[in-house]
Amino acid sequence: MLDMTIALTLHALAAVIWVGGMAFAYWFVRPAAEALEPAQRQTLWRDIFQRFFPWVWVSAIVLIATGYYMIFAVFGGFGGSGVHVHVMHLLGWAMVLIFAHVYFAPWRRFRNAVAEGDRQTAGANIGKIRRFVGINLILGLIVVAVGAGGRYWG
Repeated sequence: MLDMTIALTLHALAAVIWVGGMAFAYWFVRPAAEALEPAQRQTLWRDIFQRFFPWVWVSAIVLIATGYYMIFAVFGGFGGSGVHVHVMHLLGWAMVLIFAHVYFAPWRRFRNAVAEGDRQTAGANIGKIRRFVGINLILGLIVVAVGAGGRYWG
C-alpha cells in the first residue's frame, strides 16, 4: 500500500499545483494586473506563464502516470474503478488537451508578439489563453470535487 500512498500523494500535489495555479492566476493576478498599462501587463503574463507552464507539464505527466498506476496496479483496470475514476479520467484528458492547445498555439503566438512589441496580437492571444484557462479551471475544480468525494457516491 506504500506505492498507493505515494501515487495518491503525488497525484494530489500535482492537481493542487495545476488547479491552484490557475485559480490564483484567474481570480487574483488577472484582476490586479488590470491596473497595469497593456505593455506591462503583457510582460507580466509572459513572465508568469514562462514559470507556470513547465509546472503544468510536470503536473500533467505526474497526474497521467499516477492515475494509470492507480487504475491498473491498485484497481485492476477500469473495470475495478468507480464511476468517479472514469469521470476524472475523461475530464483530466480534456484538460491536458486544452492545455496542450494553449501551449502550442495562443501561448506561442502571445510570447512571440510580446517579444516583437506587437501589442494587438499579444492582446488577442492573451484573451484566448484567458478563456481556455477559465474552461480548464472549471474542469479542474470539477475533477478535484469528484476526486475528493466521488468514491462516496451512492
